[in-house]
Amino acid sequence: MSELLYRLGRSAATRPWTAIGAWVVLALVVIASSAAFGRELEESFEAPGLDSYQAAELLAEAQADEGGVTAHVVLQAPDATTQVVPVEAALAELPHVQGTTSSVSQDGDIALVRVQYPAIEHLEASDLDNLKEAVADLREDSSLTLETGGDLFFAFEEAPTGLGEVAGIVVAMIVLLIAFGSFVAMGLPIGMALFGLVVGITSMKLVTYLIDIPAWAPELAAMVGLGVGIDYALFLVTRHRENLAAGMAVPEAVGRALATAGQAVIFAGGTVVVAILGLLVAGIPFVTGGGVAISAMVLVMVLASVTLLPALLGLAGHRINGRRRRGADGARRPNHRPSTGWYRWGAHVTRNATAYLVGAAVLMIALAAPVLALDLGFPDDGTKPESRTERRAYDLIADGFGPGANGPLVIAVDISQDKSVVAPLAEAVAADPGITAVGEPAIDDSTGVATLVAQPTTSPQDVATQETVLRLRGDVIPAVLDGSSATAHVGGQTATFADLGDRVQERMPRFVAAVLLLSFLLLAVLFRSVLVPLKAVVLNLLSVGAAYGVLVMVFQWGWAADLIGVESTVPIVSFIPLFMFAILFGLSMDYEVFLLSRVREQYRRHGDNTRAVIEGIAGTGRTITAAALIMVAVFSGFVLGSDPVVKMMGVGLATAIFLDATVVRLMLVPATMKLLGNANWWLPQWLNRLLPELDSAPVEEPVEVGSPQIGV
Repeated sequence: MSELLYRLGRSAATRPWTAIGAWVVLALVVIASSAAFGRELEESFEAPGLDSYQAAELLAEAQADEGGVTAHVVLQAPDATTQVVPVEAALAELPHVQGTTSSVSQDGDIALVRVQYPAIEHLEASDLDNLKEAVADLREDSSLTLETGGDLFFAFEEAPTGLGEVAGIVVAMIVLLIAFGSFVAMGLPIGMALFGLVVGITSMKLVTYLIDIPAWAPELAAMVGLGVGIDYALFLVTRHRENLAAGMAVPEAVGRALATAGQAVIFAGGTVVVAILGLLVAGIPFVTGGGVAISAMVLVMVLASVTLLPALLGLAGHRINGRRRRGADGARRPNHRPSTGWYRWGAHVTRNATAYLVGAAVLMIALAAPVLALDLGFPDDGTKPESRTERRAYDLIADGFGPGANGPLVIAVDISQDKSVVAPLAEAVAADPGITAVGEPAIDDSTGVATLVAQPTTSPQDVATQETVLRLRGDVIPAVLDGSSATAHVGGQTATFADLGDRVQERMPRFVAAVLLLSFLLLAVLFRSVLVPLKAVVLNLLSVGAAYGVLVMVFQWGWAADLIGVESTVPIVSFIPLFMFAILFGLSMDYEVFLLSRVREQYRRHGDNTRAVIEGIAGTGRTITAAALIMVAVFSGFVLGSDPVVKMMGVGLATAIFLDATVVRLMLVPATMKLLGNANWWLPQWLNRLLPELDSAPVEEPVEVGSPQIGV
């Protein structure tokens, strides 16, 4: 593989405009095709096989109002009974509104108007805009207090973003400028990543021809793609500059950089893709679609790194170095030596390997311990900041109609073979201690579907509400339908999110096992070792576990939550552990592959394991630190948003990358490799014969990594 990459790098650097032109044409084709033929992204959170999914299917079959999307407008006024009439009339006139219903609290101060829309595939973001404009007009024409919320907001409202992402990119630029001391060297990784981002995001509407992509996937894919794109470019530019400093011509330096660091980038990206595609075993369509979207973005970044970036490096020539690193003729400085400070750190850790192994492991395990209290759920409008209208509407509904009014349960009953069960079923559900009221049953004779809307006594986030759902499914409904051919399913948003949490917990073990096995095999092929990939798997599990633990401490326990704008404790979104595990496990392997590729390179030169570990740290420590700072900056930018879900992803990813690049990669890895000695590179002969052989050596002898004379 290294020979192929070497030739690819030299070719791109020698004929840069050919590669750049090909990428420009590709980008134009993708953008034009997406605009002309692209399909809309999905807004669904469905998971076939769940009881709530079966309820939604029945409601859709009957075209029941409860099967569509709802919004609500809450009015607070001394005489809400009369004030609500013009409000409801104005809302009923909006496009796509199928109907409205209103109710007034017992004290007459709060009125609730529920606005019914068709299924989400028949709607678009403009419907939410129309609702907001109508409410704004109503506010201007009166002194009423009007707040809005509901499913329509959940489907189409985009949390304020932009500032965080821009801040992350600015920090990345500063880090690259400090690391390279050159505006050209700083600009190439940023430019390549942004170009890849445009191609990747635009292609999402074309990928939908293969699999449905959820509407939220592009934002998550952008978060990951931006981070890995800059990191991969950073790895390659660093190695290229080392080669220039060793006296190579520009095309040769590019080719050698691609043959060494480029191979690490391909395997790192491949591990990210494999880890994320492990989401396929979760059996949740929208999770699978999100995983495919992120994987596609990572693939675009890998391809750009090994084709577009070499062309840009060839075009930049010696300008990739700052003026202080170039002579009067623009050529390189004659010497390049790794950081003495990082060499000293590597020597220090290997001298005290046992102490660092024990201390760092205890720290990581302590951070991971709170994962035992992990509570999966889904933040609702009640967890949003009070500055949001959805939160204020939620509080008004709870005050006027009870906490359960924010999360009604929708029971769909198939009565095509037995219509007599509707009345006794409604009575039994109403008699349950967890239900405060049941609406009048709606019966569709043409499809044989009846609909019951039940209001729990507790809020959607309350554990008692989940217990009520389980009781209805396990005791109440079976008791009424015993001996009848009718069937009933409990749905609604509250039940759906509870079911998704259960599905995630059920599928998580096999998903984790699949990712671990595939990652182990990939690393075994690359490093021709058993212990190196095994160690990597274990240490990456520690990083992911620590990230989970921090999420529990911040979002469930509220530790320092106010510092990031979280006003109340919230459960961890049910599908976030799946995505975090896949993404973090893959990203952690980036640094593992980059570091260990350099360690193995040096070990193959002289056969001294301890020296190779120190030289690996000395040669990559600065780059890994810079890469981690960039990742942390990009992910931390999402913490500045107001959506708790986005905050969770930002906190989790930033925490894990920080710990992985510091505690794990610069302490645990060198300590364990020192203690394992030459056993790091042991591979049984039978396994060696089974694994495919890769040419992981450089085309020529690797660049000499100088070793300052410091005692080991």
